[in-house]
Amino acid sequence: MQWLSGGRRIEVPCTVEIEQTAESLHAHVTLDGGLLIAPGDEVTVHDAPTSVPYGDRIVVRRTATVVRAGAVERLWTRIAGHFELTELYEVSFSERTRL
Repeated sequence: MQWLSGGRRIEVPCTVEIEQTAESLHAHVTLDGGLLIAPGDEVTVHDAPTSVPYGDRIVVRRTATVVRAGAVERLWTRIAGHFELTELYEVSFSERTRL
């Protein structure tokens, strides 16, 4: 019944990479063991750095907690994501007529 309600917690080592340079501004987390994240799952990285000085790049090892979503949460996340995405479609690129 846990597949329906979710809530299963998994502790997993991970790698956190943060870069703030002229070439790139990014932050990535890679979970060890090929653990895949699905819609609705929650990932919390413990003691992760939140920034680096300009021109720097850091790579650190941390631990993450993954909380698996249940079937209902997954479905809701997919539906909500679809409606969030369709808001982007409301942009118009038509020409304006000047008076």
